[in-house]
Amino acid sequence: MAIEIERTFLVRDERWRQDADGGEYYSQGYLSSDPQNCIRVRIAGERAWLGIKRATSALRRLEYEYPIPLQDAREILEQIVPRERIDKWRYHVPWGKHLWEIDVFDKANAGLVVAEIELQDEDEDFERPPWLGQEVSDDPRYYNMNLARNPYPTWK
Repeated sequence: MAIEIERTFLVRDERWRQDADGGEYYSQGYLSSDPQNCIRVRIAGERAWLGIKRATSALRRLEYEYPIPLQDAREILEQIVPRERIDKWRYHVPWGKHLWEIDVFDKANAGLVVAEIELQDEDEDFERPPWLGQEVSDDPRYYNMNLARNPYPTWK
Protein backbone atom coordinates (compact mmCIF):
# COMPACT_ATOMS: atom_id res chain seq x y z
CA MET A 1 0.00 0.00 0.00
CA ALA A 2 1.37 3.43 -0.99
CA ILE A 3 1.03 6.07 1.73
CA GLU A 4 1.62 9.79 1.17
CA ILE A 5 2.05 12.09 4.16
CA GLU A 6 2.18 15.64 2.95
CA ARG A 7 1.97 19.11 4.45
CA THR A 8 1.09 22.17 2.37
CA PHE A 9 1.99 25.81 2.99
CA LEU A 10 1.50 29.11 1.24
CA VAL A 11 4.71 30.70 -0.01
CA ARG A 12 5.49 34.11 1.42
CA ASP A 13 7.99 35.42 -1.17
CA GLU A 14 10.27 34.52 -4.08
CA ARG A 15 13.43 33.64 -2.11
CA TRP A 16 12.84 29.91 -2.82
CA ARG A 17 13.77 30.49 -6.47
CA GLN A 18 17.48 30.88 -5.69
CA ASP A 19 17.68 27.19 -4.67
CA ALA A 20 15.12 25.76 -7.12
CA ASP A 21 15.70 23.44 -10.06
CA GLY A 22 14.50 24.45 -13.55
CA GLY A 23 10.95 23.29 -12.95
CA GLU A 24 8.56 21.22 -15.03
CA TYR A 25 5.10 22.03 -16.36
CA TYR A 26 2.20 19.86 -15.15
CA SER A 27 -1.33 19.55 -16.51
CA GLN A 28 -3.82 17.37 -14.72
CA GLY A 29 -7.51 16.69 -14.78
CA TYR A 30 -9.89 14.83 -12.52
CA LEU A 31 -12.00 11.93 -13.76
CA SER A 32 -13.61 11.58 -10.35
CA SER A 33 -13.36 13.45 -7.09
CA ASP A 34 -15.22 13.73 -3.82
CA PRO A 35 -14.06 14.87 -0.37
CA GLN A 36 -12.03 11.71 0.23
CA ASN A 37 -11.23 10.16 -3.17
CA CYS A 38 -9.96 11.26 -6.54
CA ILE A 39 -8.82 9.78 -9.82
CA ARG A 40 -6.66 12.04 -11.93
CA VAL A 41 -4.68 12.04 -15.14
CA ARG A 42 -1.42 13.98 -15.03
CA ILE A 43 1.08 15.00 -17.69
CA ALA A 44 4.57 16.28 -16.86
CA GLY A 45 6.87 16.78 -19.81
CA GLU A 46 6.71 13.62 -21.92
CA ARG A 47 5.38 11.42 -19.09
CA ALA A 48 1.82 10.69 -18.05
CA TRP A 49 0.16 8.93 -15.10
CA LEU A 50 -3.15 7.81 -13.81
CA GLY A 51 -3.34 8.59 -10.10
CA ILE A 52 -5.74 7.35 -7.46
CA LYS A 53 -5.86 8.94 -4.00
CA ARG A 54 -7.91 8.39 -0.86
CA ALA A 55 -7.64 10.71 2.14
CA THR A 56 -7.37 8.90 5.46
CA SER A 57 -6.63 12.07 7.49
CA ALA A 58 -5.83 15.73 6.79
CA LEU A 59 -2.18 14.81 6.12
CA ARG A 60 -2.26 11.14 5.11
CA ARG A 61 -3.46 9.64 1.84
CA LEU A 62 -3.36 6.33 0.09
CA GLU A 63 -1.78 7.08 -3.28
CA TYR A 64 -1.34 4.89 -6.35
CA GLU A 65 0.18 6.05 -9.62
CA TYR A 66 0.44 4.15 -12.89
CA PRO A 67 2.17 5.27 -16.09
CA ILE A 68 -0.13 5.59 -19.10
CA PRO A 69 0.60 6.45 -22.75
CA LEU A 70 1.15 10.19 -23.25
CA GLN A 71 -1.28 10.37 -26.17
CA ASP A 72 -4.02 8.72 -24.09
CA ALA A 73 -3.45 11.27 -21.31
CA ARG A 74 -3.63 14.17 -23.78
CA GLU A 75 -6.91 12.86 -25.20
CA ILE A 76 -8.40 12.41 -21.72
CA LEU A 77 -7.45 15.95 -20.69
CA GLU A 78 -8.72 17.47 -23.94
CA GLN A 79 -11.90 15.45 -24.46
CA ILE A 80 -13.05 14.08 -21.11
CA VAL A 81 -11.97 16.66 -18.50
CA PRO A 82 -11.27 19.86 -20.47
CA ARG A 83 -12.67 22.22 -17.81
CA GLU A 84 -11.71 20.73 -14.45
CA ARG A 85 -7.96 21.04 -14.85
CA ILE A 86 -4.91 22.18 -13.00
CA ASP A 87 -1.96 23.72 -14.80
CA LYS A 88 1.19 24.58 -12.87
CA TRP A 89 4.95 24.73 -12.81
CA ARG A 90 6.52 22.44 -10.23
CA TYR A 91 9.95 23.22 -8.81
CA HIS A 92 12.06 21.26 -6.34
CA VAL A 93 13.94 23.04 -3.56
CA PRO A 94 16.23 21.18 -1.15
CA TRP A 95 16.05 22.56 2.38
CA GLY A 96 17.52 20.89 5.45
CA LYS A 97 17.00 17.14 5.14
CA HIS A 98 13.95 17.43 2.88
CA LEU A 99 13.01 18.24 -0.68
CA TRP A 100 10.20 20.78 -1.07
CA GLU A 101 7.91 20.91 -4.07
CA ILE A 102 6.87 24.43 -5.02
CA ASP A 103 3.80 24.66 -7.24
CA VAL A 104 3.32 27.90 -9.14
CA PHE A 105 -0.18 27.67 -10.54
CA ASP A 106 -1.08 28.86 -14.01
CA LYS A 107 -4.23 29.63 -16.00
CA ALA A 108 -7.40 29.42 -13.82
CA ASN A 109 -5.35 29.39 -10.58
CA ALA A 110 -2.70 31.95 -11.54
CA GLY A 111 -1.38 33.83 -8.53
CA LEU A 112 -1.36 30.85 -6.17
CA VAL A 113 2.00 29.48 -5.01
CA VAL A 114 2.22 26.64 -2.51
CA ALA A 115 5.01 24.56 -1.00
CA GLU A 116 4.57 20.89 -0.17
CA ILE A 117 6.77 18.59 1.85
CA GLU A 118 6.43 14.80 2.01
CA LEU A 119 7.18 13.26 5.38
CA GLN A 120 7.73 9.75 6.72
CA ASP A 121 5.48 10.40 9.72
CA GLU A 122 2.78 12.96 10.51
CA ASP A 123 4.79 14.17 13.55
CA GLU A 124 8.16 14.33 11.76
CA ASP A 125 10.19 17.48 12.44
CA PHE A 126 11.48 19.52 9.52
CA GLU A 127 13.36 22.74 9.00
CA ARG A 128 11.09 25.59 7.88
CA PRO A 129 12.58 27.78 5.16
CA PRO A 130 12.26 31.57 5.59
CA TRP A 131 10.00 31.84 2.53
CA LEU A 132 7.42 29.48 4.05
CA GLY A 133 4.07 31.04 4.92
CA GLN A 134 0.85 29.85 6.56
CA GLU A 135 0.10 26.13 6.66
CA VAL A 136 -3.00 25.15 4.66
CA SER A 137 -2.77 21.34 4.91
CA ASP A 138 -6.18 21.06 6.53
CA ASP A 139 -7.93 23.57 4.24
CA PRO A 140 -9.64 21.56 1.47
CA ARG A 141 -9.87 24.63 -0.77
CA TYR A 142 -6.16 24.12 -1.53
CA TYR A 143 -6.50 20.49 -2.64
CA ASN A 144 -5.78 20.36 -6.36
CA MET A 145 -9.02 18.49 -7.05
CA ASN A 146 -10.94 21.37 -5.44
CA LEU A 147 -8.88 24.05 -7.18
CA ALA A 148 -9.86 22.43 -10.48
CA ARG A 149 -13.54 23.11 -9.67
CA ASN A 150 -13.22 26.30 -7.65
CA PRO A 151 -10.13 28.27 -8.77
CA TYR A 152 -8.20 30.37 -6.29
CA PRO A 153 -8.93 33.79 -7.87
CA THR A 154 -12.69 33.24 -7.51
CA TRP A 155 -12.57 32.89 -3.72
CA LYS A 156 -14.17 35.68 -1.73
